[in-house]
Amino acid sequence: MKALVLSGGSGTRLRPFSYSMPKQLIPIANKPVLEHVLENVKELGVTEIGVVVGGRLSQIQTVFGDGSDLGVRITYIEQEAPLGLAHCVSLARPFLADDDFVMYLGDNMLPEGVKPIAEEFTADRPDAQVVVHKVADPRAFGVAELDAEGGVERLVEKPQQPRSDLALIGVYFFTSAIHEAVAAIEPSARGELEITDAIQWLVTHGRDVRASVYDGYWKDTGRVDDVLECNRELLDGLRPSVDGEVDAVSTLIGRVVVERGARVIGSRIEGPAIIGAGTVVTDSRIGPFTSIGKDCVLTDTDIEYSIALDGATVSEVRGLRSSIIGRFASVGPAGQDTPHHRLVVGDHTRVEVAA
Repeated sequence: MKALVLSGGSGTRLRPFSYSMPKQLIPIANKPVLEHVLENVKELGVTEIGVVVGGRLSQIQTVFGDGSDLGVRITYIEQEAPLGLAHCVSLARPFLADDDFVMYLGDNMLPEGVKPIAEEFTADRPDAQVVVHKVADPRAFGVAELDAEGGVERLVEKPQQPRSDLALIGVYFFTSAIHEAVAAIEPSARGELEITDAIQWLVTHGRDVRASVYDGYWKDTGRVDDVLECNRELLDGLRPSVDGEVDAVSTLIGRVVVERGARVIGSRIEGPAIIGAGTVVTDSRIGPFTSIGKDCVLTDTDIEYSIALDGATVSEVRGLRSSIIGRFASVGPAGQDTPHHRLVVGDHTRVEVAA
């Protein structure tokens, strides 16, 4: 089996970050979303991975290279315009050949993985097997309607009167039958080749299309609040370790990771929290569910339930909550009192906050 990981898309809901970096490189628990995805794929025993990228190939390639650091082999496939998920399958045909493959959206987080579902697919080899998750409001999703045996009867995109609460969550298993379906469909009203249309073509033509329910935590990291919530979820399972320096007057409470080369001076860290390699935290409080990236500087600061990306600087700011600070951004005081702040600060930005 091979894998096709889709990492294009402009990430408009994650601006300002997506102006300067692919949304798949946003860190969750100090690792890019895409790295979590690639690790999940590797857990399936799949090491040949095609990564479909848009206009940010060089940035993604700089981080992951040929995949050898993760124990996989990456082939990059460029998509010039966002023409649909089925279009990605068509582009990747030379890479995929006639092999079975798993297709995985590169901004989806499924921390518990889909190994049992992959094993079902390998054992039974239906033409397609979609992964679904029960949701409270199916109207915002593509929805799978199933028969009594778990076969797919119909796929409906964002139904106003849903007959099912099983949402498609961006993981699919296919045999080579999907290529015939992709070749047979036409672009949708929005000008894209939709993977739901291709799967529906298989259903209509009597092919074996099944669905498996994923019951674990799932999040599409498409918005700032989703990123913060997902960060919280992953940090909740953190294993504490201290490889950096923590001075005698600092306090670590609960599950805290201090990575190699980081220094904690006169500060209080309340886990779960990660302090990235090379970061210096001085006279500060880092509260729960906070990820601080590499080579950051935090001085006389109070921050919790937040993410600071690599190289960020935060000084003399109290009460930072539910915030994301971009790469090499600088947040400092403006000289007035305020009890609470929420910031979403893009890369290389300077912000002054009333102290």
